[in-house]
Amino acid sequence: MLSNFLPFLYGLSVFILLIFAARIMLNGFFSAQSSKTNKSFLKKKSEDRTGLVTIHPELLNKDGCITDEDLLTVRFSKDTDHPQSSEKPSE
Repeated sequence: MLSNFLPFLYGLSVFILLIFAARIMLNGFFSAQSSKTNKSFLKKKSEDRTGLVTIHPELLNKDGCITDEDLLTVRFSKDTDHPQSSEKPSE
């Protein structure tokens, strides 16, 4: 009797788990769709969410002003853009 009931119980549990998984995926899909519409609404309102310009802390000196020091840059091997210098070329 128990050997006939176990396949039915297994099939029922797999079916219920599939329903739960589908519900979770649909909730994620619908929340992603609603967040896209919310993001487009926020972008129309203002580009920066704080309304302030954000400066990375390493660019500031001891006094809290933007530093005038030369900054170290890193280039990767597949980077095809040529480096942009802030200085004007001497002619």
